[in-house]
Amino acid sequence: MQAERRISREEEPQEQILTGPKKVAALLLAMDKKVASRLLKHFDEDDIKLIAQTATDLGAVSKSVLDALIEEFAMSLRNGGDLIATANEVEQLLSGVVPAEQIAEIMSQVRSKSLQSIWIKLGEVPELSTAQYLSKEHPQVSALVLSRTPPAYAAAALKMLPTPLRNEIMRRMLAIKIVLERPIQLLEGAVKEELLYKSAKNTGPTIHARLADIINKMDRKQMDEILNDLDQHRPKEAEVVRGLLFTFDDLARLSQPALVTLFDGIPADRTITALSGAEPRMIDLILEATPARARRMIEQEMATGKKATAKEVQKARRAIADAAMEMLEKGIIEIASTEEE
Repeated sequence: MQAERRISREEEPQEQILTGPKKVAALLLAMDKKVASRLLKHFDEDDIKLIAQTATDLGAVSKSVLDALIEEFAMSLRNGGDLIATANEVEQLLSGVVPAEQIAEIMSQVRSKSLQSIWIKLGEVPELSTAQYLSKEHPQVSALVLSRTPPAYAAAALKMLPTPLRNEIMRRMLAIKIVLERPIQLLEGAVKEELLYKSAKNTGPTIHARLADIINKMDRKQMDEILNDLDQHRPKEAEVVRGLLFTFDDLARLSQPALVTLFDGIPADRTITALSGAEPRMIDLILEATPARARRMIEQEMATGKKATAKEVQKARRAIADAAMEMLEKGIIEIASTEEE
């Protein structure tokens, strides 16, 4: 009888302990085929081969083991909080699924590409935001950040810094040597958090800004029609949009130094076209801000009485307003205070 019981116990199937690829294979086999197929599209060829081989060798998985696996998966999702996709998380994901040597090679490539993409994306952040961030950091950190950004972007950010700090950063950039991987990873994380994420959150375009940008491109009649319609149907929204608009007429809101800075870079022929049919007050305001040589040329051309077409005038005025808006966003110029106005 004891022998029979021993033989009977030996014949009972032993419950599997699922680890690594076996968990992945079991979950994929247990879920709906359409869902599993969509998930598999995100795996590369080698991983699919590994999953296929593991699934083939998996054999029978008891209901209790499968239930425990699904519960473990669900519990991880419930207790995990926000998902933070970092290189370390990816490395832990691969652990147990891919050999250690292969993980090291993959992560080396991933970190290298990730680091490169950070500096490319940084070019999308307003230079003023980067300058403000660098002014609070140690000059050595600032030097390392700017040494990895495109030269034009670095120059624009440096222009906004105080002269002593700018000079120190430049000296430190000359002395930068090879930096270890760990400090670079820490810097990468800080740049992501302080510049990329916060900038996207704080300065990302809203629907109001998008609508204002569209309206800015229209002629005055169309602009007034749309704004009047918004005033009737969505007065609060209309007020927000009006605050974001900037047209040629709004140049009168700029400070005199701002106008000088703006028109220092505007071609004389564009100014001539934009002033065609403008109000005398606007003409005087712009001529005062125009460099002397260009001003004489503009006055002589306007004295001939030649007039540009309405389309040409609108295009020239829009180009000047766009240039002013860009400078305002970058902090190069500013709107005049109430007292200055």
